[in-house]
Amino acid sequence: NHEQLPGDVRMGAFGPKQQLRKRISREMVCEDGKGEQPGVGGTTTLVYDTKGQMLEKHFLSLAGTWRNCAGGPTPWCSWVTCEESVQKAKDDFEKDHGWCFEVPASSTGLVAPVPLKAMGRFNHEAIAVDPKSGAVYLTEDRGDRREMLDEEQLPGVKYFPPKPEDLGAGLFYRFLPDVPGELARGGRLQALRLKDQPGCFTGNWDGRMKVGDTFDVEWMDLQDVESPKDDLRHRGRAAGAAAFQRGEGIWYGNNAIYFTCTDGGPAKKGQIWKYYPSPDEGKSAEAAKPGKLQLFIEPNDRSIMEMCDNLTVTPWGDLILCEDGPLGNFLLGVTSEGRVYKIGQIGFSRTELCGACVSPDGNTLFVNIQRPGMTVAITGPLAKLSSPPQPAPAPSTAK
Repeated sequence: NHEQLPGDVRMGAFGPKQQLRKRISREMVCEDGKGEQPGVGGTTTLVYDTKGQMLEKHFLSLAGTWRNCAGGPTPWCSWVTCEESVQKAKDDFEKDHGWCFEVPASSTGLVAPVPLKAMGRFNHEAIAVDPKSGAVYLTEDRGDRREMLDEEQLPGVKYFPPKPEDLGAGLFYRFLPDVPGELARGGRLQALRLKDQPGCFTGNWDGRMKVGDTFDVEWMDLQDVESPKDDLRHRGRAAGAAAFQRGEGIWYGNNAIYFTCTDGGPAKKGQIWKYYPSPDEGKSAEAAKPGKLQLFIEPNDRSIMEMCDNLTVTPWGDLILCEDGPLGNFLLGVTSEGRVYKIGQIGFSRTELCGACVSPDGNTLFVNIQRPGMTVAITGPLAKLSSPPQPAPAPSTAK
């Protein structure tokens, strides 16, 4: 993903002076900015040989979108990329933004930028698909900043009162496509609510929820999902949906959906939630056997985990997390039992790790470094990273 706004031209695919923009036909660029300020978000596809550890080719596969933060793979071999923006069409901008877009893995060049409007317009972060039901789950990177003025986080930094758009935590969404695997043909967008706890705030700043707590859930249909007023989360919460404090990375694995909430927990250092789909997920019978939501981990200790963001589930069942804190971000692992371990630390300041994923054969870990903007491939005994370090052997006393 290219998480860039139109002003980020130096790191855009069109060159620092937009000199390459004319090489692409107008209909293949989502936001042309009236010819003056095109969108510089989108995606690049990398084709990588994990056996030979060689990059075979790379190309721009989606162009002209806004701030593509994250996304997720689908079982039908595509990538759904998400705009983390609700920019309206005005002034120099031709279109509303805040959509998901689909890029087939089989594409060999740019794909047409078709917004998946039935999946809602909001501050999207990422998606995950349950391969059994075909349901798509979506996170919303919105948090309520009324209690987030944490001077401890960056001493000496002046914090300003939150803006209206920073009030109201996001929802956790489910999209039921009319035709599984064909997202562009429409479907129903829903929001999760906790049974018998309408409008619950799951940020857990008061500490009432404990790790391992599990809740039956219900799913409620949402209306007017194109949300021209950017009020989908407010309307959903008023109707009983649960609110999540900055939902971010999400991934399917171990027969469940894992997702992060960056500012959750009493210490506001992050949570990971785990959703167990119903055996009848998305069907009328699910009311009798509802899905369940569990607070999987919430360390409340920055030395263990601080502001978890993107995540993936590895072929061997562990999670890999990217931190997005103020300083010294780590790449972390989490075992299926919830034990957190460190994999590595970024060597650049004022940046973050993002987009971690593991090749299907399990031998290559890919991760992006947001600034200066690079993707690295990491090899080695990845499945053994969670093993506790062994003590050094005692020195021999033999002569």
